[in-house]
Amino acid sequence: MEVKTYKRGRINQTLILFVGLIILSGSMITYFFILRGVFGKFNPGALLPDSKIIQNVVNGAEPKIAILNSRYTENMLPEWSSSLKDNLSTWKKFLESSKLKFDVISDESIEQGKHFDYNILVLPGSRSLSDLEITQIKKYIDNGGSIFATSGTASYSNDGKWRGWDFFSEVFGVKFSKEIKPDENTKIHTLRGDLAITANIPTGYPMKVATWDRPMSVEVLDPRTIQASFWYNYRVEAGLSREEIKKSAGIVYGTYGKGRFIWMGFEINSVIGVQEDYIYFDRLFKNSINWLNYGPFAHIKEWPDNYEAAAVISPVLSENTENIKDLLNILASEDVKATFFIDPRLASQNKFPLQDLVNYGEIAASVDLGYLSTVNDTINHLNDYKTQLEYLNEAKFTLEAFSGSKVIGCYPYYGLFDHNSEVALINSGYKYVMTDSLTDRSVPKIINRDGKRLLSMTKTSRDDYEVIRDFNLTLPEFQFYTYQEDVDRVLFEGGMYIMKMHPEYQCKPEYINVVKQIIQDLKRKKFWITTASEIQNWYLQKNYVEIKVDKRGESRVAVTISNPGHDMINRFVIQVDLNENADDVSLGKEIICTKNAEFEHRKGSRIVNLFISDLKSGESRTYYLDYDKTKV
Repeated sequence: MEVKTYKRGRINQTLILFVGLIILSGSMITYFFILRGVFGKFNPGALLPDSKIIQNVVNGAEPKIAILNSRYTENMLPEWSSSLKDNLSTWKKFLESSKLKFDVISDESIEQGKHFDYNILVLPGSRSLSDLEITQIKKYIDNGGSIFATSGTASYSNDGKWRGWDFFSEVFGVKFSKEIKPDENTKIHTLRGDLAITANIPTGYPMKVATWDRPMSVEVLDPRTIQASFWYNYRVEAGLSREEIKKSAGIVYGTYGKGRFIWMGFEINSVIGVQEDYIYFDRLFKNSINWLNYGPFAHIKEWPDNYEAAAVISPVLSENTENIKDLLNILASEDVKATFFIDPRLASQNKFPLQDLVNYGEIAASVDLGYLSTVNDTINHLNDYKTQLEYLNEAKFTLEAFSGSKVIGCYPYYGLFDHNSEVALINSGYKYVMTDSLTDRSVPKIINRDGKRLLSMTKTSRDDYEVIRDFNLTLPEFQFYTYQEDVDRVLFEGGMYIMKMHPEYQCKPEYINVVKQIIQDLKRKKFWITTASEIQNWYLQKNYVEIKVDKRGESRVAVTISNPGHDMINRFVIQVDLNENADDVSLGKEIICTKNAEFEHRKGSRIVNLFISDLKSGESRTYYLDYDKTKV
């Protein structure tokens, strides 16, 4: 039998190599696009197996923090003093609770330049430093390091001799104003809103700071430094608000050379108060560390449509209503609405056609819930729950019947209310209450009672009782300047200006034009002039929004926005701080069908504003911000 043999074909190794290279190239390109899809723009060097680069791209760099335990400062303190040790202990607790790693270093370590190994250098109450330390600290921050300092940093030499404020002026860009004496046990310290380090803290929040360590106030001189707070308390202190706020900065932050700094005029263990105070200070602390470590931030702008602050015109009508028509003419000419707080007796006595007022804004109730009855008028005696509920229901029914419009707001006589009032207001259908309290923040506060909500709006400015009746300011130009001071203070805080007035004072023909001037001033300064019910509706929506921000690569930030509430949310602005100057910002979406958003960014700046609308109940959106780092 013949056996057939077949010749095997030769393997074309060149072809296999060529096909292999094509497959490898395709795989690399695919891998590159996968990385690009996850991390956005990135340097191809990030593909190299460098542990630091991988950590930065995937997780973000964890800050290396050094805390100075200054023996020079300790030597100048009395032997019995434990303030420095207590301060260090508090710093350790804060950093540990934030799960941040740190080392405690000595004066000698800084003199030898060992602090250059750290991202953040903490100088807690380090009043006494050597000349060599100062030189090394300046080099450190000038080369890109970050400093977190408190109190009178470097104001004394290493041998305890007074050096002065040269370090302050040069590095922090501020001028020493004064030391706060411990004759007051505590001092109110007001935080500004919508800043990187005060993100997600109520605008105008009044922190309570103990004065045993003699806190400091400074004045900002350099445009590279931002004032984040002030000590001046307009409620009890004399002086011109604008000037006193400027001279009483208690927290500042900014840049020096290539580096960053945050300075606080008090020690962090001086913050006292209730649980809420500690919660917000902890948030301030974490924001500060994040900013010093160049981490991104995101928060809802306090007001919609990119307004800088809000304002409510709120006339209170009781007996004298003859002058209200001049106010209505001004509201019509300026095209703004007001919230009219009305005693229901006016309606029952037919002293004013309430239907007319609805055309100029909204109707709210002014109700007697109790009274002041002591020698000094300092203790309130409010009615019991049943009586308050009865009065509130009666007022609501009467005003709605005569005006033909819904009533959801209340201003209690004397501005007083208690826990019974809150429950009674909620149960009688009110959505907001306006108070004369002078001890709270400059933005509204949500009160929760049994799963239901009531918005409390705090008095934030002087009304015509004070300006005209008490101060006896009868010249319109003086009235305007006094109101304008409060306008500027509220604008600086980013809060809500409430202009409460009465027909028998500011609405008089000889004074009414001041109201027109104030409204025009509010418009120039980008205030959202609206009604109290619109404020209530805005806060009802705003309070439900949840935001998460992540660094997803060298130049990508992911922002996730969720609405766990029951209603659709509109017209809000998410302010994203990339924490590094950026060019050519672009906006992408994690899921293709995600609703588009508009954004606003100024070339070379850190801030990106995302304009969000129609965020449905239960909806969540993730947007990608890709950018090129600004080349210096």
